[in-house]
Amino acid sequence: MAVLGVFAAVRAVPGLWRRATRGAAGFRGPCPGRGYSVGPAQSPPTFGFLLDIDGVLVRGHQVIPAALEAFRRLLDAQGQLRVPVVFVTNAGNILQHDKAQELSALLGFRVEPDQVILSHSPLKLFSQFHGKRMLASGQGPLVENARALGFENVVTVDELRMAFPTLDMVDLQRRPKTTTLPRDDFPAIEGVLLLGEPVRWETSLQLIMDVLLSNGSPGTGPATAPDPHLPVLASNMDLLWMAEAKMPRFGHGTFLLCLETIYRKVTGRELRYQGLTGKPSVLTYRYAEALIRQQAARRGWAAPIRNLYAVGDNPMSDVYGANLFHRHLQTPEGAEAPSAARSCAPILVCTGVYSPAAPGPAEPSPFHGHRDFGLSPGLLEAAHVVSDVDEAVRLVLRQEGWAA
Repeated sequence: MAVLGVFAAVRAVPGLWRRATRGAAGFRGPCPGRGYSVGPAQSPPTFGFLLDIDGVLVRGHQVIPAALEAFRRLLDAQGQLRVPVVFVTNAGNILQHDKAQELSALLGFRVEPDQVILSHSPLKLFSQFHGKRMLASGQGPLVENARALGFENVVTVDELRMAFPTLDMVDLQRRPKTTTLPRDDFPAIEGVLLLGEPVRWETSLQLIMDVLLSNGSPGTGPATAPDPHLPVLASNMDLLWMAEAKMPRFGHGTFLLCLETIYRKVTGRELRYQGLTGKPSVLTYRYAEALIRQQAARRGWAAPIRNLYAVGDNPMSDVYGANLFHRHLQTPEGAEAPSAARSCAPILVCTGVYSPAAPGPAEPSPFHGHRDFGLSPGLLEAAHVVSDVDEAVRLVLRQEGWAA
């Protein structure tokens, strides 16, 4: 089921793309602000980095040593970045400012909040939903994140279960011990906002289904599910991600898979999204490119940023997304701005989700991507496969004619 065409209604934001695009064939080979500085003998950069975080720079709360080496190459003598860099993560259960502080402490230089793109950051553009009463799912500073994105009227899953105690029945310890009177004073919910994986999956799955099946009034019980259902916005489609454990961990994409499967099983129809953000969405890459351009402009770098290099550890989100964006850049619509990038090369590292194949015949890899981004093998082919982010940076600097 394709993502619904919501982007025509997105508000105009200078420098940011207004419509999401998707495709089926990708680029298969190498592509030819604040805190930034260029040495006196170095020309202004015409390239920039889109760096994933988990599995590329850190594993859990531990910095990967190669990341420190990489930034020694990217920093000048004054400790400022020589080229524009944004950090594009599918994480979302943290405030943008806090993520920047966390990266600053780990990497040893000041990372500004506007260098950090969380999975839900592009939802700032979905202004047509900002005034609706939204049920928000996730954890961490959930309400603060939703409000920072522009959503003014947010109800959490915990607030909903407190209003309707009989909805949450899986955990025997949390079942109400007394009969509660039905409520008729709870304002109807007008949409669902999925910002990240929740803690109690069974509670969130149940109550989100209740809201969708009741058209926003979970205290009632209509005989048939509404069609179309309430708007659903979601961020972070990663099935898996890499932390300290030896094997990948479930991501928010796994939670979305559960919700989609339950909805289809119960209703016989597909769950439809009004918006999906985070990698591999083209909208997320356009958002990142806009920040790269804005940072370069603030530094007075007149040369346009033509080449982007996306370094990641997850073939389905990082490689697929960069290739999809590269394909989009080759279209007239993709090159709409005179200063727009001309290429986006995916560089895959081996310090996270991806690991090199063992000797012997290669086994076909299962498709881990979201159902709305169908399998296209060409989009999963990286321009380069390297051991770690330091090797990726050295490769790019050589390719761009810069001293490493």
